[in-house]
Amino acid sequence: MRKYLIQFKPFLLFIGTFFTAYIALTVAYKFYLNSLRADEVDAVTNWVGRNVEQLLLLFDYDIKVQKSFSSPWLEVWFNNKYIIRIVEGCNAVSVMILFVSFVLAFSGKPKVTLLYILFGIVFIYILNVIRIALLTVLLFHFPEKSHFLHGVLFPLAIYGSVFLLWVIWVNKFSKYAK
Repeated sequence: MRKYLIQFKPFLLFIGTFFTAYIALTVAYKFYLNSLRADEVDAVTNWVGRNVEQLLLLFDYDIKVQKSFSSPWLEVWFNNKYIIRIVEGCNAVSVMILFVSFVLAFSGKPKVTLLYILFGIVFIYILNVIRIALLTVLLFHFPEKSHFLHGVLFPLAIYGSVFLLWVIWVNKFSKYAK
């Protein structure tokens, strides 16, 4: 048994670190969400909504992002038409938690690890804002493509980008990089 523990030590350390980080960050985030009122929109979702609005205004679109009167989400109005809502799950925090957990599990030098985590979080955030802005415009023009755009294309884009960040991390910066 000891032979197998030694043989699989790197894998077991990775799994242990990954799940410890993932569970700790998820629990901390859930505690934060549970501290909000039932009709309140969390801060990250508000930032995302505000940045989506700013991005589309930059391209001179008729856009308005506002809090729903009765629910904990943001309504996105495009050309005076309600297009989508931005809920807590749209803010990419869960994707950021997944990213951070993986990088910590394959950690490298502390400073490099911290900088890469910060870079990754900012990159995921910006990518997510662009994703929601594009989704808004595309759903206005192609509402019949809703399932493909929201359920396939854009999740593939964000998770694919996170996968590429992981590949770069493991091959260039982690303690396993050659």
